[in-house]
Amino acid sequence: MSRLPPCRFRHAALVGKYQARGIRAVLEDVAHLLVRAGLDVSLETDTALNTGMTDYPALSIKEIGQQCDVAIVLGGDGTMLGIARELARFNIPLIGINQGRLGFITDIQLKDVATALPLILSGQYEEEHRAMLEGAVLRPHSGGELETIYEDFAINEVVVSRGATAGMVEVRAEVDGQFIANYRADGLIVASPTGSSAYAMSAGGPILHPALGGWVVVPIASHTLSNRPIVIPDTGTVTIEIVAGRDASMNFDMQSLASLLHGDRVTVRRSAYTVRFLHPQGWNYYATLRRKLRWNEGVS
Repeated sequence: MSRLPPCRFRHAALVGKYQARGIRAVLEDVAHLLVRAGLDVSLETDTALNTGMTDYPALSIKEIGQQCDVAIVLGGDGTMLGIARELARFNIPLIGINQGRLGFITDIQLKDVATALPLILSGQYEEEHRAMLEGAVLRPHSGGELETIYEDFAINEVVVSRGATAGMVEVRAEVDGQFIANYRADGLIVASPTGSSAYAMSAGGPILHPALGGWVVVPIASHTLSNRPIVIPDTGTVTIEIVAGRDASMNFDMQSLASLLHGDRVTVRRSAYTVRFLHPQGWNYYATLRRKLRWNEGVS
């Protein structure tokens, strides 16, 4: 058995996409590797409960934040987004092992785990910080006061969209009180640089490098062809007011709130928290784009 390089971390949390077929065996292999590297290992509570793994302590998100100094996430980008949003406030670095399809932020392939993971744990990694969105839904009352009825964080995007059976939604968008436009469309996306290569890209928006301090605002199937995506600084507050349309909904990454009312306002600003990702040494963003978006196909 080969000797693993010395580890710079003390206690690792394991988080898995527990619905995935065969995930328990993969989690057990990674846990054994971590133990060999000298780490204490715990499982996130839902991962432990749904896989039946009982050889390691099960910790809540808060307990992971208090006790662990690194989190290893097995799954796709959706799994990573869900746990990263919750752990960001604890400033814990995350390592992603990809069991999904694209894997923009879960970038270690299963076949490379045995070689790549020990090197990262020994300190041979590229560290990257990603901005997060912080948003709220404000509802006006008869006296004119606004009540906050929903608050959450997002790493990719905040989306206001039309109801499932209704026609277009009309929204009014502002930045720090400065009017941008009224959009009659299927919806409006406010995406971070991380989210610019997700839903916003599918809707025709540009890709933003993660180091940029900006958001991209992208209409979804706009009724007005001149309503184009716009990149704005991330220093202000974006406000999206529901003007017309039935059963409009709002999504913060995968968390949703249905049946927004006319006059409801969705506010989006930069969060004080950032997400820390640890990538294999030599990782770079452009190589990820080439590989995941197949930009290098046909190149000799």
